Amino acid sequence: QEMMNLTNYIDVLIPRGGRGLIQRVVKTATVPVIETGAGNCHIYIDKDADLKMATAITVNAKVQRPSVCNAAEKLLIHKDVAKQYLPTVARALIDHGVQLRGDQTACEIVPEIAPATTEDWDTEYNDLIMAVKVVDDLDKAINHINNHSTHHSETIITNSLERGRQFQEQIDSACVYVNASTRFTDGGMFGFGAEIGISTQKLHARGPMGLHQLTTIKYEITGNGQVRK
Repeated sequence: QEMMNLTNYIDVLIPRGGRGLIQRVVKTATVPVIETGAGNCHIYIDKDADLKMATAITVNAKVQRPSVCNAAEKLLIHKDVAKQYLPTVARALIDHGVQLRGDQTACEIVPEIAPATTEDWDTEYNDLIMAVKVVDDLDKAINHINNHSTHHSETIITNSLERGRQFQEQIDSACVYVNASTRFTDGGMFGFGAEIGISTQKLHARGPMGLHQLTTIKYEITGNGQVRK
């Protein structure tokens, strides 16, 4: 607590840890803070997605290291492919030990999916748990993600360049992927060297941060008597 108020000595605080630590620093520090870490990350599977690729990406994003902030927590599926595809991806996730929670449509398609609560859509599990929602179209997916994400990392699986670009342009998150796992959001993966954190805010650093992303500018000016008129 004392360190959080040393404005004469500390330029910026970057909390690394759980959501409780991060929120305490954000709410109580008088030293400027770069908020990092919380990752309620989403995967959206579009109506024309390569479904084999979608399964591989979804399993990787959820299972490869479920306790980290760039692991996927939510799976959205377009209604046109949900009945055909959801049983396949659900089985792949369940076989890896993932507990699934879903909206009414998802539960009707796959009885093994437990009903999701309102809180589920805003929860970062950091565990082998994933919530599943069937959506009408891309616009509904974008709206849901922007309303419930922590603005960390989201991905769309699609064969449409146009819809991929729309997703990237309209999703308000630090890292927005097309046809790739959210697990790539990492300073090392981005070539920044040792990662200091993943900023979910916009001022001034956003996304994975290395030393370069935290540098500032110093102007050194030498004159010989110039004055401004």
